[in-house]
Amino acid sequence: MRQTVIVGGGISGLSCAYHLAKAGFESTIIESRARLGGVIHTEKTQGCVIEAGPDSFLSLKPSAMELIGEVGLAGDVIGSNDHLRKTYVWKNRRLVPLPDGLMMMVPTRIAPLVTTRLLGWPTKIRMGMEWFRSPSGTAREDRSVADFIRDHYGSEAVDYLAEPLLAGIYGGNPSELSVSSVLPRFVEFETKYGSLTKGVLAERKAVAKEGAKLPLFRTLKGGLGQLVEAVASAIGSKLEFLRGTAESVEADSAGFRIRVNGEWIGAGNVVLACEAYQAAKVLDPLDAKLAELLDAVPYSSSMTMALGFSKSGFDHPLDGFGFLVPRRERRRLVACTWLGTKFSHRVPDDLVVLRCFMGGAEGADTLSESDDKLSEAAMEELRDIMGITARPIFTRISRWPRSMAQYTVGHSPRIEEIFARLQPFPGLHLAGNAYQGIGIPDCVRMGKQAAEKIVQAK
Repeated sequence: MRQTVIVGGGISGLSCAYHLAKAGFESTIIESRARLGGVIHTEKTQGCVIEAGPDSFLSLKPSAMELIGEVGLAGDVIGSNDHLRKTYVWKNRRLVPLPDGLMMMVPTRIAPLVTTRLLGWPTKIRMGMEWFRSPSGTAREDRSVADFIRDHYGSEAVDYLAEPLLAGIYGGNPSELSVSSVLPRFVEFETKYGSLTKGVLAERKAVAKEGAKLPLFRTLKGGLGQLVEAVASAIGSKLEFLRGTAESVEADSAGFRIRVNGEWIGAGNVVLACEAYQAAKVLDPLDAKLAELLDAVPYSSSMTMALGFSKSGFDHPLDGFGFLVPRRERRRLVACTWLGTKFSHRVPDDLVVLRCFMGGAEGADTLSESDDKLSEAAMEELRDIMGITARPIFTRISRWPRSMAQYTVGHSPRIEEIFARLQPFPGLHLAGNAYQGIGIPDCVRMGKQAAEKIVQAK
């Protein structure tokens, strides 16, 4: 019988296995792919570092940096080139920069807001008047992000700020996403200050007192795949990698048994570090209601497309991190990152890499189209948006069906009920991006917490 079986070999499962190994515990990871890392996957092409999935993590959340330091990669960490950070929005057939001083969709500076072409005067006036809102004093009932932002700034701010920004992070629809789960700090600002701008400025002042400003994003010089390799290496012989599919789990006198590839495996502990809908299938024989709750967590699909060009034939200035395409203006492209500007050490001086994003909450059908059709569609839009006529010298496409959990209205009570239903099953744990944060630091933290509970129970 195994000490701990972890279903899912992404960063959540690896974090759990690593922290178990630190405590002297062995674990088995069950993973359907032939490799570990989940959506974290790095390729090297013609001297370029290409991320098939996420390319970075937020600096403000510490868990990823803690793990990176522990596995000896602190010297390979690089930050985003924030002095070059400018993001454009495609509106009325032109790229319009987001105004300086914007914190997500919250303005903090007057002059850039007044002069921006992205928003009309009614929205600008409303954003200015938002400063005078009175604090609510108590948190209101959960609302959609769209309702929340519309209440503060109006519909244009939803369409050209909230929607494109959140589509790039969650691949979701702001009319469905929960503001309490997706933007909890903004809900706190509304309660305490009334004005979101007042809240952001107060927080910024407090952070400034704590010391040097961190880059917005961090990553590794050689790609986030370095982290996967280093964590797996650090675990060493205390990790068994079993390729297969977990089909069901049952409780028994020794703990649990899991059916994998048609055969039963005994385990003292089980950590489901897979997508919630996969966990639902596995847990249905054990607790049908728990499975129902897990299966109710929606997911969107996404796709990344890296297009490499020779710099000698590339005319468009790469004076920013890239652009977003709001749903009102969207065909297939959701966003495009200008990779060499965002991060150093990723693209040789003689090349340009554009990292395009497709899919999202309303673009799942895109993933079923052929590579040739998708690359042609992307090039057609890039010609329209950036005037690109050169042909790419390489293309790398990665599809991620049902990979991005959606924190819809009511997410928080649903997750509370999910974890409450785990209580009768000591030794059964959940980790991953479906519960308490979608980013790499959140997944690392949840994997660590599952490991700590297992160790403490011994």
